Amino acid sequence: MKTNKFLTLVLTIVASLAIVSCVQDDDYTIPTSLGDEENARLNTLLANGTEISIAEAKAMYSVGDFLEPIDENIYIKGYVSSSDKSGNFFKEFYLQDSPSSPTTAIKVIINQVDLYNQFNFGREVYVSLKDLYIGEERVGNGVTAIGGGIETDQYGTTVTSLGQTRARTHVFRSPVTEEIVPLSVSVSQINSSLVGVFIQLDNVEFADNLAGKRYFDPMEDFDTKRQLQSCGGVNYTTINLETSGFSTFKNELLPTGNGTLKAVVNKTFDGASVVLALNSVDDVNLEGNRCSLAVAIFSEDFESATNNTNLDIPGWTNFAEAGSWVWREKIFDNNGYTEFSTFNSGSPVNIAWLVSPGIDMDAQEDERLNFTAAQHHLESEANTLEVFVSTDFDGTDVLAATWEPVSASLPTMDNSWYEMVDSGLIDISGYTGTLYVAFKVTGSGTDTSLDGAYQVDNFNVFATE
Repeated sequence: MKTNKFLTLVLTIVASLAIVSCVQDDDYTIPTSLGDEENARLNTLLANGTEISIAEAKAMYSVGDFLEPIDENIYIKGYVSSSDKSGNFFKEFYLQDSPSSPTTAIKVIINQVDLYNQFNFGREVYVSLKDLYIGEERVGNGVTAIGGGIETDQYGTTVTSLGQTRARTHVFRSPVTEEIVPLSVSVSQINSSLVGVFIQLDNVEFADNLAGKRYFDPMEDFDTKRQLQSCGGVNYTTINLETSGFSTFKNELLPTGNGTLKAVVNKTFDGASVVLALNSVDDVNLEGNRCSLAVAIFSEDFESATNNTNLDIPGWTNFAEAGSWVWREKIFDNNGYTEFSTFNSGSPVNIAWLVSPGIDMDAQEDERLNFTAAQHHLESEANTLEVFVSTDFDGTDVLAATWEPVSASLPTMDNSWYEMVDSGLIDISGYTGTLYVAFKVTGSGTDTSLDGAYQVDNFNVFATE
């Protein structure tokens, strides 16, 4: 009896060692003992199943629905975009729909650690969806996942992890490992639709107050959020990088420079916020000089306006090309602005220019133009507001100058009356010498469809000095 127990113990130890040597050796090829069976199942799936896209699979779940097992012989194909090698992910990996230019991703949850040994970064993976479930791992977190079962409580129904046995019959590696090309995005472009996608941010750095801090705060229980910021002109755009307390790099100091960071778009545990999660600190290259926010080198807020008078601010040129009416100084609700309206002018054609003072473009770099504008009583697209720049305006003769149009976000008939529209940061850094900015409105005082008005306020030129 004792001999049998001893033999059982020895066999158990040997079997355990065999499993470890097979699964945890960082060998991303399919082991022969497993690969033959896995390949056979994958070939059967490809021969008899129907492929659907990851987007189609995600669309099968509607938030709040009770989940039922998928009864069709369908499957998805994707590429592993996350890695648990560093401990920053746990018993899960994401599949994005393409190794380059991906559009969406889905989470696969498996009750197994060190998944990177089998499902390495970039591995092409097929998932047979028949008898599996698609839903949220946690109610309301907004992350669509593939699981092997469901749990229902007072808050709703969620998916549960695939057991290792079911994973072997439903999740298959192909021999292909692709290079994952990170999707290059700006911070402002990151949203829930990109959860699970491997992205790249350029011109990014950790917030100023994080110098000397580490990826993980030992006072936290599970995860630490560290703010990343990107210079986007006059303000930073920000997003949090979240690091698990189980990550192997948690005690490393945050880099203090600016540069490139590659990460997986993720969500916080409760799904309240979109965050980034690293696969590895090898994806962090923040060694460059920190960026500087732009400062205003010229500003006009029109707060000196005298209500209902022709605009007469020093340095500005107010000129009527057709008709006699010009831009006016206006005040509403204690806010000054300038407006051009052709209503009741009596002139069949009204064209009015408002030209800024000259701006020295050689004293600084990376200049950006910004302003706000609104419309009211606009009824025709022929009643226009245009924006131009010139480097040969002599300060007097508007029509003799060469004016180049610039692209800006301007109010249209789709905007509500008096709704101020931000022009965006308009790149004017390519100009040298003295630059003038002009606003030109075309309307009519006799054609009622062309007697709308345009307003301009908060005129600024920003630059890096």
